[in-house]
Amino acid sequence: MFRKILIANRGEIAVRVIRACREMGVSPVAVYSEADATALHVRLADEAYLLGPAASSESYLHIERVIEAARKSSAEAIHPGYGFLAENAEFARAVVQAGLVFIGPTHEAMDLMGSKTSARRAAQEAGVPVVPGTIEPLRTLDDARETAARFGYPVMLKAAAGGGGKGMRLVATEDRHHARVLLP
Repeated sequence: MFRKILIANRGEIAVRVIRACREMGVSPVAVYSEADATALHVRLADEAYLLGPAASSESYLHIERVIEAARKSSAEAIHPGYGFLAENAEFARAVVQAGLVFIGPTHEAMDLMGSKTSARRAAQEAGVPVVPGTIEPLRTLDDARETAARFGYPVMLKAAAGGGGKGMRLVATEDRHHARVLLP
């Protein structure tokens, strides 16, 4: 069990982790941007460290500043909450390299699952049932047409990057003039 955990997030996410820390007898440490100096998560934590300006790229997403705050506080672990750095393999790797514990998946797991194609390959290799599709990314429109013809329409076309359904399109037919893309 840890004595002290730094929560690398803000708002309700951080508040929930702080409450969980209290229930477990762990000292919670908050980080904050200039804009969040009086936020609830800052007031509830045992300690709080300023990361930088309001822009998240200059504060909550600044890996070196988050790790430095953990060192200053003598935290043994960092909990990323969700969003921000929670799915950032580089952050998880940096936390471990700093001699701290990352509370979450390993950076290796994030690297593997961060790519739709490598995640799909890993699932298939593990024997997990998956929807029919490709393991390798499609590079050209001709590749997409050949693949769709092999599996049959309709097909779901997914961008290799992006999350939350962004870049996903349901393609009903090959015919350009009559094709209907059914998702925005």
